[in-house]
Amino acid sequence: MLYAILGEDVPNGQAKRATARPAHLEHINELVEAGRVILAGPFPAIDSPDPGPAGMTGSLIVAEFDSLEDAQAWIQDDAYVTQGVFGKVTVRPFKQVLP
Repeated sequence: MLYAILGEDVPNGQAKRATARPAHLEHINELVEAGRVILAGPFPAIDSPDPGPAGMTGSLIVAEFDSLEDAQAWIQDDAYVTQGVFGKVTVRPFKQVLP
């Protein structure tokens, strides 16, 4: 089943995000290589694909997991959680209708 993972960055967390990003990408690339990621990416803090110093405010990942518990466990092992980038994480079942 698909699950939507919404991570909300801590205030002024850009330095933490930059430090944790390589480990975060390594972690998520395991799912990508397994063909389990539908989409993933950050939320720019401003209306721009390259927000510069405004940075990002969080991330969305929609991926396939065996259960809600598996999705929750996966994100808890991610560098954006373990290194304090995300102040809040929500994991919810997701039903893709389009495309």
